[in-house]
Amino acid sequence: MTVRKVIRFLPEDFEIEESLRDQLSSRSGTQRFLAGDHEALLIVHEVPEPKIPERDALVFWRRADGTWRGPADSEGLKEMSRLFDRYQSVIDKYEALLEETEEVTQVFEIIRHAAPIARSMRNMLAALEAAVPADEENRTLIGLRDRVREMQRAAELLYHDSKLTLEFWQAESAEEHQQAAERLNSIAFRLNLMAGFFLPLVAVAGLLGMNVEIPGFLQPGFWVILGAGLLLGAIVLFVVGWEGLRRKK
Repeated sequence: MTVRKVIRFLPEDFEIEESLRDQLSSRSGTQRFLAGDHEALLIVHEVPEPKIPERDALVFWRRADGTWRGPADSEGLKEMSRLFDRYQSVIDKYEALLEETEEVTQVFEIIRHAAPIARSMRNMLAALEAAVPADEENRTLIGLRDRVREMQRAAELLYHDSKLTLEFWQAESAEEHQQAAERLNSIAFRLNLMAGFFLPLVAVAGLLGMNVEIPGFLQPGFWVILGAGLLLGAIVLFVVGWEGLRRKK
């Protein structure tokens, strides 16, 4: 007695031929087109959910008579068209959000969502590219393939535009921080010059405010020492200020 392989993601009423069943496992795997002796399967994924690595598979069965059968008892490829509508709706939503948002966190979230969508669209396009040659007369399938091409391009543009937006904001923020740092350095430089200028005056005020009696042998040279101190302070102030201005230029 032969035990039939259990394929959980495959609809129970899909009586596919054994040559197709042998190519499947208990997991849906990647999006792909499988050809059997007289039948074929097209496996695509539902719109990816953020932060969820698993993908829900939708299986479309081309029977031996050439007709297609979709999931949930849908005839033809109507369910695939509705799947594309869901993809397009998500892409349009994120495109509108990218145009309106002014927050870095929202742009980062768009990137996190757009990346798996773009990757899913690339894999779906590869599966449809493989399916079309096996059913060249099916205009509906060809139209769906062409639509996936357009949506795949839109998803890639969404991903790259959101990345460029984030990189632009990062560069703009870095430039603002650099300008702020330069302004702070300029203010600090001016404060240092002011402190250097007033330091001799503070020293003189402290010296003159001391209630001590200067010895007689130092009284003749008091003003000489005071003048020399002020001259030294002016020289230091000039040298420091000139060196700072030269580096700033």
